[in-house]
Amino acid sequence: MNPTEPIDGVETARRKRAWYGLLGRNMQFTLDLSVLTTAFALAYLLRFEFSIPAHSLHHGIIQLVYVVFLQFSILFLSGIYSFIWRYVGMAEIGSFLKAAIWSLAILVALRLGLPSKLQELRIPLSIILMDTIFAFGGVLSLRVMRRALYERYEKLERATNGHGNGEKKAVLLIGAGKAGVHAAREIQGRGDEDLDIKGFIDDDPVKGGAVIQGIRVLGTTEELPELVESLGIDQAIITIARTSRRMITRIVKICESIPVKVRIIPGYYDILDGSVSVSSIRDVEIEDLLGRDPVRLDEEEVGRFLSGERVAVTGAGGSIGSELARQVARLGPAELILVERAEFALFDVHSELVRKWPGLSVVPFVGDVTDEERMRALFNEHQPRIIFHAAAHKHVPMMEFNPTEAVKNNIGGTETLGRIAGEMGARAFIFISTDKAVRPTSMMGASKRVAELVAQCFDQAYSCRYVAVRFGNVLGSAGSVIPIFREQIKRGGPVTVTHPDMVRYFMTIPEASQLVLQAGAMGKGGEIFVLDMGEPVRIIDLAREMITLSGFKPGEDIEIVFTGTRPGEKLFEELATTEENVTKTRHPKIFIGRLAPYPEAKVREALTRLNLLSKGDSSSTLREYLNEILPEARLGAGEEPAGGPLLEGADTK
Repeated sequence: MNPTEPIDGVETARRKRAWYGLLGRNMQFTLDLSVLTTAFALAYLLRFEFSIPAHSLHHGIIQLVYVVFLQFSILFLSGIYSFIWRYVGMAEIGSFLKAAIWSLAILVALRLGLPSKLQELRIPLSIILMDTIFAFGGVLSLRVMRRALYERYEKLERATNGHGNGEKKAVLLIGAGKAGVHAAREIQGRGDEDLDIKGFIDDDPVKGGAVIQGIRVLGTTEELPELVESLGIDQAIITIARTSRRMITRIVKICESIPVKVRIIPGYYDILDGSVSVSSIRDVEIEDLLGRDPVRLDEEEVGRFLSGERVAVTGAGGSIGSELARQVARLGPAELILVERAEFALFDVHSELVRKWPGLSVVPFVGDVTDEERMRALFNEHQPRIIFHAAAHKHVPMMEFNPTEAVKNNIGGTETLGRIAGEMGARAFIFISTDKAVRPTSMMGASKRVAELVAQCFDQAYSCRYVAVRFGNVLGSAGSVIPIFREQIKRGGPVTVTHPDMVRYFMTIPEASQLVLQAGAMGKGGEIFVLDMGEPVRIIDLAREMITLSGFKPGEDIEIVFTGTRPGEKLFEELATTEENVTKTRHPKIFIGRLAPYPEAKVREALTRLNLLSKGDSSSTLREYLNEILPEARLGAGEEPAGGPLLEGADTK
């Protein structure tokens, strides 16, 4: 094969597309000029009741030339010809209205301003008004007709290709606001969807009985059972752009009691950026029920903190690290350095960020935070000024089996990176901690608590601002309860829960990451920030809800089995203790735990001892020492964890 053939083929296709595009534009120009000419002639005919005097006909022919030229020029200058008219919408109609107003104003000004000796150029006001309506209404109608024909053609083509030939499902759209209208338009405009919209459901009394997008608002959510039965509804789709967890839960409960399948469209921000489509309608997932109202950031404060700065994120391939990187990227840093030791995870997040923010300098940096030589290379090469330290071992039972690794990574990595940041004059160091650092019963929690003390110690020793941010479980993070339950349900069960009284706090990954940025921006140094996690959730309730949302009955289709608490686990996690004197900040979801820092000498002595113990093989000695330096800790000194599955049961952070 000639290696130039594919290139030639691509070039030929490109030239064909360009030729067709030119042909289409020329045809549009011709049609528009025809409409503008016809509109002016019709206005003249109506003005003189289809009997134009000879002298007026002469004037009309002269006026026709410059009026059509003026109107066509205004259309061109208004950007009308840059629109893709098969997607014509309200924004494009607004541009037409502006063009019409400009044309009308100019022609009226000429009519009133031209001297009487230029009588042949002075168009009667009645003709100007009629011509403006006919001309701009006509060219707009051409485009509306083009969109209608395009959608009809697309619908027929999809049907011809074998899509959408099955029996349509009767659906109700719950929510007749912006998102509902958008979803209805998407469904109606596609021929391959198997959805037949029977009506809207909306609790707003003002909308009752209204017809929106040709679809009637049939009633409220309280009337769902009767409407589902009378109309033979197969599915109810939640199409509310911005709603609370409580509202979604209430709707889901109503639908489950009928019963009718309930689905949902994506969230608020997906709707705002226009990414909602019929293909995005999905089953309601447990994240929808656990999620809360979107976080309201002080964008100005966070923007001042990060914009134009060199920012490093450690653990950038993980759940929290990758989301922190996304949030930082949108705020315009001078450079974003992704620090990660897992090569493939780093490749994924780096590829995503480069694609989404092509103008941003994104540096993939392979390295382990415990490797001092490599971390010094990071600062020497890229000089990050703000560091978000998310790299950690987080799996509670796994760290009970490997306590020395928890100490090496979570404590040693924080000490190494934090010390270098201080020595190199970084501006801020934000350490990601956990609720398990409060009265720790696990090696993971204890290692994070010591790392908090390290951050407070360094805040006293260096000019860099060191803060820690604590939060609980994030929805869907690797190794956490929701992905585990989902996989168990997929296998047909059983779903394993460690204890019937086990409860956990949950928040979404974007919410946690945004609050970390906010805490980092407002931190003065030395604080341990505590994020408001909302209400705790019983793990057994979570398991039942996930089974139900998957279309099964708990205890019948899929069993729930209690396996007993695992090494290091608590039944109830805390975010702070009464001794920590938690106080409010100006952000309603961020609090400060004002713990007095340990003396610097004591922290450095503890680091030296822990470094030595982590190189040994005595887990019991390591636990004993952590209990000694953390009086609030309750580690099982001298106890080795029993064997057993690590990835089953309740949350693992």
